[in-house]
Amino acid sequence: MDDLRIELNRQAGTSLVEQIVEAIGKSISEGRLYSGARLPSWRDLSAQLGVARGTVKSAYERLIDEQLLVARGAAGTFVADQLPIAHRADTSDLRGPLPEFYQHPFGDPAMVFQVGIPAQDVFPYKVWSRIASRAAREAAMASVSYPDPRGEPALRAEIAAYLSVARGLVCSPAQVIVTSGYAGALGLILHALDLKGATAWTEEPGYPMTRTALSMAGIEPVPVSVDEQGLDVDDGLARAPNAALAMVTASQQAPLGVTLSLARRHQLLEWAARRGSWIIEDDYLSELQLIGRAAPALASQDSYGRVVHIGTFSKTVSPGLRLGFIVVPPALANRVGDVAAALAPAASIASQRALGEFMRKGHYLRHLRRMKRTYTARRSSLQRALKTSAADEAMAGLALLLRLPDGTDDARIALNALEFGLAPAPLSTWYTDAVRARSGLLLGITNIPDEGLDACCNRLKQLAGIGQEHGI
Repeated sequence: MDDLRIELNRQAGTSLVEQIVEAIGKSISEGRLYSGARLPSWRDLSAQLGVARGTVKSAYERLIDEQLLVARGAAGTFVADQLPIAHRADTSDLRGPLPEFYQHPFGDPAMVFQVGIPAQDVFPYKVWSRIASRAAREAAMASVSYPDPRGEPALRAEIAAYLSVARGLVCSPAQVIVTSGYAGALGLILHALDLKGATAWTEEPGYPMTRTALSMAGIEPVPVSVDEQGLDVDDGLARAPNAALAMVTASQQAPLGVTLSLARRHQLLEWAARRGSWIIEDDYLSELQLIGRAAPALASQDSYGRVVHIGTFSKTVSPGLRLGFIVVPPALANRVGDVAAALAPAASIASQRALGEFMRKGHYLRHLRRMKRTYTARRSSLQRALKTSAADEAMAGLALLLRLPDGTDDARIALNALEFGLAPAPLSTWYTDAVRARSGLLLGITNIPDEGLDACCNRLKQLAGIGQEHGI
């Protein structure tokens, strides 16, 4: 049959059956094999192609299952009269998720100045690999059953113990729910609180993804000013006195790095208790306070049961783990646990077991100490290269904030920098209100090179169009 063109390649990575199925299917879709056309018998086609009859039989059976062919007994095998309608989807407009936030491709290695990615050369890979391999074997050999949707009990116990020492937050493992990173934690708690139609205070400037998540959950984000004492509660009361939720990075504000003052903490907690509102504390980078001891978690000072505490291991271990956690007030624990079981159970049992063992044996705390030493040295190197002052520190000292003249298109500069392997984050995108937005570049310190740093800084200066007259 001239309309049936099948060329087999025995060196290809696909089976002969698959190649025959693909060739016949293509001939049908392109119209070279019309509806009702009779195909060669198994014997004839197998002889023509030089393959076993069983190979052709298997291919025909696959195509019959896909409703492209019909078998009519002794009469033979034919192209179906009524072929399945195939609509080829238009994918020309598809893109990666949230490109305004994720300008560099997913899966690519960390770039110079990229914010929010831990150092690639500090993590104890040998120790982790050994623990992870053992955990994977144990998970594979474990009895077949549904795991606790709140997370592995051993990991939740380690998280509770760590928080009591490092963050002053005394809680039971029953209050800890393991999540898929910060995004998973936020999605879970927003669904559990069920605040659709309500308003929420968000920091101005503040993490753009939080505002997006609130809007997707049907909650209106209201920007509240951040000053040298952190979130301005009075400004929040003036803008949205009936807000049902406040989002806050209390220990180290992202991106400005200020700590929420004690007076503001008390004011915020009393507001939540009085209004029956909730506070979600994003404990961003608190583990990596480079100078002195980190301020206590806001949840540790909550006597009203209104604070939900979110933490992750993305900045300290790896974002690839996609592991975070929520600590909820006791009165909310059952509700959040039920929602986790129904909609977002904790995943990757092997990774959870590995992380629990990593913490139990003290490797996590030792790793944090090493990170702090390394990051302190790298921050100093970047300050020397840029000739900035310590006042430009941001986000717990893990980024330097390079301020630019108001009106500078920092987003364009950041986008152009990607072509040179540099990934600074524009400050303006952290603002909701364009009128109040300030221009600047957040420069992550975690993955700066030991050699060539001066060249990276000089390139950044050229892209920003600034020099010594602007303090760098």
